[in-house]
Amino acid sequence: MLNFSEIKETQQMIDSQHLDVRTITMGISLYDCADSDMDKCCQRIYDKICKKAEHLVSVGESIERTYGIPIVNKRVAVTPIAEIAAACREENLVPFALALEKAAKTVDVNFLGGFSALVHKGSTPADLALINSIPEALASTTRVCSSVNIGTTRAGINMDAVAKMGEIIKQTAYLTRDNGSIGCAKLVVFCNAVEDNPFMAGAFLGCGEGDCVINVGVSGPGVVKCALEQIKGEDLGQVAEMVKKTAFKITRMGQLVAEEAALRLGAQFGIVDLSLAPTPTMGDSVAHILEEMGLEYTGAHGTTAALALLNDAVKKGGVMASSYVGGLSGAFIPVSEDIGMINAVEAGALSLDKLEAMTCVCSVGLDMIAIPGDTPAYTISGIIADEAAIGMVNNKTTAVRLIPVYGAKVGDRVNFGGLLGTAPVMAVNSFSCETLIKRGGRIPAPLHSLKN
Repeated sequence: MLNFSEIKETQQMIDSQHLDVRTITMGISLYDCADSDMDKCCQRIYDKICKKAEHLVSVGESIERTYGIPIVNKRVAVTPIAEIAAACREENLVPFALALEKAAKTVDVNFLGGFSALVHKGSTPADLALINSIPEALASTTRVCSSVNIGTTRAGINMDAVAKMGEIIKQTAYLTRDNGSIGCAKLVVFCNAVEDNPFMAGAFLGCGEGDCVINVGVSGPGVVKCALEQIKGEDLGQVAEMVKKTAFKITRMGQLVAEEAALRLGAQFGIVDLSLAPTPTMGDSVAHILEEMGLEYTGAHGTTAALALLNDAVKKGGVMASSYVGGLSGAFIPVSEDIGMINAVEAGALSLDKLEAMTCVCSVGLDMIAIPGDTPAYTISGIIADEAAIGMVNNKTTAVRLIPVYGAKVGDRVNFGGLLGTAPVMAVNSFSCETLIKRGGRIPAPLHSLKN
């Protein structure tokens, strides 16, 4: 039972420290929508999403009013479309993206994830058709998000898919060049993708999930920073303890919202994802948490250690608060969405190489990073391969969301708007990895993947 002081503390977190439920994401299975006729399949998909998610936004708004908790986004994630489209044997799967876009607009969610393929060990004709359709699909829609899983700890890394995704990202950037190549902001390449991620752009509903599931993502970087301001000068053990206690409180709020949303929507409660996901708003920055620990700028030596402490403490606090913590749960480091990260890049403290090192210990990977528009496809593939190797060897989720901004050069700034923020264009290594990428094949799984 909450006492008055806890209620007052939570209200302060909401009012002045940017505590919020970042997203209520409804996962919807589309397996029963498959049909050999693509038009019928698309119609079934549209109809099922509209039926299941009809009240998602209104229920989210009602919970906001009831509990006074801001719920920033209401979203939908669906079964990877490549799995549903296999029955159609079509080569152009853009009509599926258009059906998803129409459904997203009808139910009024801001993003819909699941224009996706899982190709970590190989590709079916439907997988290849979907991947080839991604650039046009993202250029033709505003709310549809896409993801491709190219590796796992158990399977290794599909380097043919890695090479292909470098080309797909370049094509997507070109087709959306009139809007800062923003299509790439809706495209994520994963290693060890999770099936219950509520955050975009990488959300999809995995094959082991139920027919209709509610997953909630909670965030509060500002709350954590304010908590650490209370213990200036204490040792790092005390810092970890404070982060754990704060994460516990945040996760309890997320559990409350998730259970209530599932009950009102007649859906299964899935997980609470406690991820410190920053926004461009001042006071809502993961970088500022690291700097509160004692760094002059994020990117200074010691950054990876500070981030490791933060990520671990967040997970420990979360799992004590809920039996169903899932998704990614940790700390996100998207450059364009974090004012502290932006400042660190522009100060010269934070480079792409340092960000890659940080992804060894945080929740996801190289996220929302703008790079020069003339970056070769094989260089993008090399960055994806490096990031996937980190995920594969460390048995963790890693991802790449790069935006090669058409016509932009290092030092430029690109404004994506809203929660996507503003990105400084960062330098990439100019030396070539083309021969490596052209080898193709599959990088074998590491020895420690053999656990049976």
